[in-house]
Amino acid sequence: MNPFLSAAAHGGAPAIGAPGQETLSYGGLADQVERTAASLRDAGLGGGDRVAIVLANGPHTATAFLGVASAMTAAPLNPAYRADEFRFYFEDIDARLLIVEKDSRSPAVAVARDLGMGVAELSGHGDGPAGCFDLVVRERPGERTGPARSAETALVLHTSGTTSRPKIVPLSRRNLSASAGHIARSLALGSGDRSVNIMPLFHIHGLVGAVLSSLASGASVHCAPGFNPLKFFAWCDEIRPSWYTAVPTMHQAILARAPRNRETLERLDLRLIRSSSASLPSRVMEDLEATFGCPVIESYGMTEASHQMTSNPLPPAVRYPGSVGIAAGPEVAIMAEDGGRILASGETGEVVIRGPNVTEGYENNPAANAAAFSRGWFRTGDQGVIDGKGYLRLTGRLKEIINRGGEKISPLEVDDVLMEHPAVAQAVAFALPHAVLGEEVAAAIVLKDRAVADEAALRSFARTRLAAFKVPKRVVFLDEIPKGATGKLQRIGLAERLGLAS
Repeated sequence: MNPFLSAAAHGGAPAIGAPGQETLSYGGLADQVERTAASLRDAGLGGGDRVAIVLANGPHTATAFLGVASAMTAAPLNPAYRADEFRFYFEDIDARLLIVEKDSRSPAVAVARDLGMGVAELSGHGDGPAGCFDLVVRERPGERTGPARSAETALVLHTSGTTSRPKIVPLSRRNLSASAGHIARSLALGSGDRSVNIMPLFHIHGLVGAVLSSLASGASVHCAPGFNPLKFFAWCDEIRPSWYTAVPTMHQAILARAPRNRETLERLDLRLIRSSSASLPSRVMEDLEATFGCPVIESYGMTEASHQMTSNPLPPAVRYPGSVGIAAGPEVAIMAEDGGRILASGETGEVVIRGPNVTEGYENNPAANAAAFSRGWFRTGDQGVIDGKGYLRLTGRLKEIINRGGEKISPLEVDDVLMEHPAVAQAVAFALPHAVLGEEVAAAIVLKDRAVADEAALRSFARTRLAAFKVPKRVVFLDEIPKGATGKLQRIGLAERLGLAS
């Protein structure tokens, strides 16, 4: 049995779908996965070999990932990368083969050839079920080089590399299966559930949070061609999902389109909405629940944990806005800054985890592993506090905490206050270099359409809700706050990007 597919799913039950396409059954998916693995074996690849996947979002990306990860190691990459970025990632993971669409013009193809990698072309079945394709290896890979790789590794992803060189995170089939099961149980997923995936499938959130969690529970996942808020409600009208998962910026874009799609909203019957990968402002959570008439389940995840670590529970259990919930898979604790003592409830420190979904360590990076692991716990780099009922509240990334003359300020707290202003659509607080204090608080703001507010008004508003030292010294207004490839707002390095660092 495939490690990623539910043993309870009937062969004819729906598994993979997409807007405008027939749904692929579990039986059909199992056949497609085996055909993909067989094509790669015939090309001379085996367990432990890395296969880069550079495909546009959609059902083919999901089934190609499953085919590779079931027998070898998948390395899905952002198709928007430039040639020099593809070269870095191919060399860093020692990829042996590249999968692209037939007649692809991606710069990845030329880079792969230059590195002696194999190249395989994927051709979709135009009138067949979603995710069905033929795979033809056009160029076989060269001989293996370097050390043998673990045949248990199913997926390799890189950390974001915001402040340092990206690190390789190897995840085993056990890691991924455990995390998919954790999510399925947290959301009580079953065969009657349908999700619409709008997350990129080169990121852990989309791969595990939407695709693998659905398939682990016998549910179906319908893969949209990326995120498009203009098409989201039409996709929902066709697919009739019972849930979807996204990052906060996507939820905000969906909310902005909701008033123009009232008829679709009346027909929708969502059981839940999930949010992860960044902090969800309380106001956005409230607006989502009021608009869609279902609970919003905020969870907390990261690549090194194969995605999920904590999750707010489903009703009738309590959900606390501003909290990322309770442990939902691995053990979760708070550790003192010195990396030794586990703190009691109510004490603030670094969030640490351990469990079957957690990576065993970064690849070829002993220094990073020495810093990341302490007494068997993985150090997430996030600061937080667990209350007496086991609910975790994050206060920020340790690297993002603003140190204003020795006063430690959580940028998330400042974000939440600014988001309460009726004119504000998005807010990101960040550290602004200061000659005397070291750092000062600044904030980037995107206003709602036709809303009006100036710097003085927002600072005055913040002063009524924040201690004086937490009030932003500088407020800048932007048409759009810089985002990463997965839609997360970029806080680190924002002062430099905006020309404010000097």
